[in-house]
Amino acid sequence: MRFIRKRGCELFNIRRKTELMNYKADPELLKNRTVLVTGAGDGIGKIAAQSFAKHGANVILLGKTRTKLESVFDTISSETNTNPIIVQIDLANAREEQFKQLTVAIEREFGRLDGLLHNASILGSKVPIESYDTTSWKNVLDVNLNAAFILTRELLPVMRKSRDASIIFTSSGVGRKGRAFWGAYAVSKFAIEGLAEVLAQELENTSNIRVNSLNPGGTRTKMRAQAYPAEDPGTLPMALQHMALYLYLIGPDSKGITGEKFDAKTWEGF
Repeated sequence: MRFIRKRGCELFNIRRKTELMNYKADPELLKNRTVLVTGAGDGIGKIAAQSFAKHGANVILLGKTRTKLESVFDTISSETNTNPIIVQIDLANAREEQFKQLTVAIEREFGRLDGLLHNASILGSKVPIESYDTTSWKNVLDVNLNAAFILTRELLPVMRKSRDASIIFTSSGVGRKGRAFWGAYAVSKFAIEGLAEVLAQELENTSNIRVNSLNPGGTRTKMRAQAYPAEDPGTLPMALQHMALYLYLIGPDSKGITGEKFDAKTWEGF
């Protein structure tokens, strides 16, 4: 294939929140760093990939639809001096061997991986659990949870080669408090939160890898429109408005912050 531990101190949290509300990433924050983004062809993943590249990262664009990935690739190539790479993988049908090959390719091309944003997910059906189709249920968990687990497991060795690496798992409000009719999507996001917590504890004292979850909240994307077809998209923030938080977490400024649950809506100004 080509290609600080969670703090309970209220004063600390207030100070950090103030810092984050005023956070502005250095233009070269991610210079000479390599970051992989899943679901990079559209929505938040697309904007995150472009933002990371604009701040110096070589971005690995992983997604299902090649035309969308090529569009993001072209934008990054024309607007930055970085070297994006396209990796076309359908996470619903991905094989472990593909992730193993990807890890080998990243090490050969870049020597290490400094950041991993798990952004790809699918909504599935919004129906009662009693009526949920088994095939659809499995498909949602394969994309939203199982692929993230396997990809992370395979990439950990190459991430250990980084001076400080960051993994961001994309969560959701329905993955922190259950909501009727959100079925497999909500369950997958609850599981993602658990995966992030367990992994953060396992890596905290054994590596330079930090792990956090991030709930972007309601954002003007196609998935949001699919979930809430009657909602006025003009009332929602654009993905770009969340990028200060994404940059902070994926870059070295968040060194020492691990095992936390971030919520983009909490940080007004993003």
